[in-house]
Amino acid sequence: MAADERLFTPRFFAMCAFTSTVFVSAFLLLPTAPFRILSLGGSESQAGLFLGFLTYASAFTAPLTGAFADRLGKKRMLLVCSLLIAAIQGAYALTTTYQLLLLLVPVHGLFWSGLLSASAAYMTDILPESRRAEGIGYWGLSTMFAIAVAPSLGFLLLRRGWFWVCAAACALNLLMALIAFSLVEVARPRATAHAPLFERLVEWRVVAISLTLFLYSFGYGGVTSFVALYAETNGVAPKSLYFTVLAVVVAMTRPFSGRLADRIGRRKVFLPCLALIAVGLALLSLGGTRPLLIWSALVFGTGFGTAYPVYAAHVMDHVVPERRGAAFGGILAAFDTGIGTGSIATGWLIDHYGFGAAYATAALLASLSIPYFLFAEPRLLKRG
Repeated sequence: MAADERLFTPRFFAMCAFTSTVFVSAFLLLPTAPFRILSLGGSESQAGLFLGFLTYASAFTAPLTGAFADRLGKKRMLLVCSLLIAAIQGAYALTTTYQLLLLLVPVHGLFWSGLLSASAAYMTDILPESRRAEGIGYWGLSTMFAIAVAPSLGFLLLRRGWFWVCAAACALNLLMALIAFSLVEVARPRATAHAPLFERLVEWRVVAISLTLFLYSFGYGGVTSFVALYAETNGVAPKSLYFTVLAVVVAMTRPFSGRLADRIGRRKVFLPCLALIAVGLALLSLGGTRPLLIWSALVFGTGFGTAYPVYAAHVMDHVVPERRGAAFGGILAAFDTGIGTGSIATGWLIDHYGFGAAYATAALLASLSIPYFLFAEPRLLKRG
């Protein structure tokens, strides 16, 4: 195989190590923070605000931080954001009220968006175009390791105290900074000079078509924040069962689905994934018993784990290299807005109508992603 077609290079593995550390750090906090907020006197709705605030702040700033990564350098963005998030996670450990904890979350989200936009753009720069979906899929397995391991570790640390959860997350972010420091910066293409400011900062086509991601990531926000609480309410142990099954399914399907998408067409693989996501969420709405949780994780994981890398590769086919940070910022904006809205809305729906109604709402929205993508894709993703 030609050198320029190789996926598995030293820089690829360095980015996998970085991303795995990023998401282990995140998934120590995401499932445990709602329990911390409840222990400090908050409600389920307020517990959902942690993920909601994080992802909203990330979403609203991602188009800007992605554009800054294009201009300042992706390595520099990764290093700075890792260090600043470490400081914020240290501050989480010192909070004694849920209001103060939530006050810190939007600042966390700002630097989280820079981390995700820059890392995705860096990875896209080093992947061969003909194997982009496969490469993003393999890279995404780094996040699945985190989902499989980190929630259980987070709950184990939480037994010893919230301080230990935050301390572990902080230490991991310092490790991320070391990995980022070791990366070789990808040469930055010259940015287009005289475009209007709005066009230079925002890839509006990508933001518009990525409403597809908003519609299906709504359900993921509800899963991340409340599926462990759902399991506990129904007496299912361990509380992290759903995350473990989800991670195993994604690890088994991604290597094949990405390669298939590169071979037969990314669109042909993406659309069935959207249907699987909707069905997986519908299964959750039927109840929180062990069999239903496992079946939902199997179906949802097959669709959700494949959808993002295939979608990202498809969109990047239509974006020039010097705009990849901004484009990933647009993708992240839609994706994180969906997760944040899903987390907040699911908490409110659980409070007022129960888990079944909350996940049924998520399934309905996910099903709408299919007609929207079919309408928007030919109009917004045109080469040249």
